[in-house]
Amino acid sequence: MAEIRAFRGFRYDLGRIGRLGDVIAPPYDVVDAALQQQLYDSSEYNVIRLELTQDDPASTVDKYSTAARTLHGWLNDDILKQDTTRTIYVLEQEFEIEGTTFVRRGFLARVRLEPFGSGTIFPHEQTLAGPKADRLKLLQATGFNLSPVFGIYPDEAGSLFAKIEPLIRNAPPITAVDHLGVINRLWPVPETGVISHLVGGMGPKPIYIADGHHRYETGLKYLAEQQAAGNADDPDSPANFTMMMLVGMSDPGLVILPTHRLLSGMAGVTAADLRSALSPYFAVAGEFGSDAAACWDHVQLEESQQVLGFGIPAAGDGAEEWFAVKLTDATIMEKLAADKSVEWRALAVSILQKLVIEQILPRTFGTMPRVGYVHLLREVTDAAKAKSCRIACLVPAVSMDHVEFIAGNRETMPPKSTYFYPKLPTGLVFHSLKKD
Repeated sequence: MAEIRAFRGFRYDLGRIGRLGDVIAPPYDVVDAALQQQLYDSSEYNVIRLELTQDDPASTVDKYSTAARTLHGWLNDDILKQDTTRTIYVLEQEFEIEGTTFVRRGFLARVRLEPFGSGTIFPHEQTLAGPKADRLKLLQATGFNLSPVFGIYPDEAGSLFAKIEPLIRNAPPITAVDHLGVINRLWPVPETGVISHLVGGMGPKPIYIADGHHRYETGLKYLAEQQAAGNADDPDSPANFTMMMLVGMSDPGLVILPTHRLLSGMAGVTAADLRSALSPYFAVAGEFGSDAAACWDHVQLEESQQVLGFGIPAAGDGAEEWFAVKLTDATIMEKLAADKSVEWRALAVSILQKLVIEQILPRTFGTMPRVGYVHLLREVTDAAKAKSCRIACLVPAVSMDHVEFIAGNRETMPPKSTYFYPKLPTGLVFHSLKKD
């Protein structure tokens, strides 16, 4: 059973730092150098100084030790204060995607760690060694969960969240607007009756990790280290838990954006070359000239995981070429992914990765492409216009049903298969792995 608990979180003292929006940041994996500097400049207390510390070539101290020193300084100076009672933290995020406004709601709690495959917490994406090593060093240095893992759970009627509703509607939230314009509203909820309701209600439910797989696995590694050192023998020790945001899968604001691919490293490939290379396994389902939007509309309207869109940036001053294809030979995926389920093999991200990127392109053009990832159509078209990629791939989004089935089947999708937008902000609440 999933075990969740309230905890005494650490939060910024707003009287000391000013606007909360000036000190929050996205998680590390979506922060480039320019945004990192922007966040550094926004406040001397911005959490980016912990989450993704800037390298200092002149310093003899590594960035993880620097982050720990900064954090302990904030604790000593009461920039961060621990709540006096065990609390769950309700978070509402209001955001816009291409002209439509959404509201997503959930709550932050501590969740008992359990190895994947042993209980009721399921991953849905593969992880990479590099990010896990980085996050482990930060965890070892600070002893804090700085960013929450994002978990989702089945709750068709929304009954679990319903008991929280009256409390948050009768109390003003703590509000922070991030750099993307997302409005984050936070309500600390210490009421024991509500906490008991959530703890009991979550008990029989599975939790699927939507985002933060690397952080979750890092938590498991850190716990194993603490247990080996004799520091987490007590099952109630904070190191046995991780901070997690929990959102019902029926929440109307739970949005999964597609993750499109930008392929480079294949100079000179033309649209005709690509169509020819794909032709043994795909049929052209539509040609759209330079109209990327029309190509994407076609991919979406097909409502099929077997349809992909491709764009070739123009040579010189010519026009881009966009076309859609549909898989005609599904048996090839049985050969390429024999150890996977039928449902896994039918995913667009699986077909693109296993068949197109790993097989067709290197075999035809003699090189494995470099892969970049974006989520919005304008990001794809901007890259195509700037000629910063050789092939742009439009990929249909996976559904919540896909996530639930693949994760529940104890399989993981290829990396970057889903993008739950917006990312959860870092800096609203901190969870100590040493002090309860």
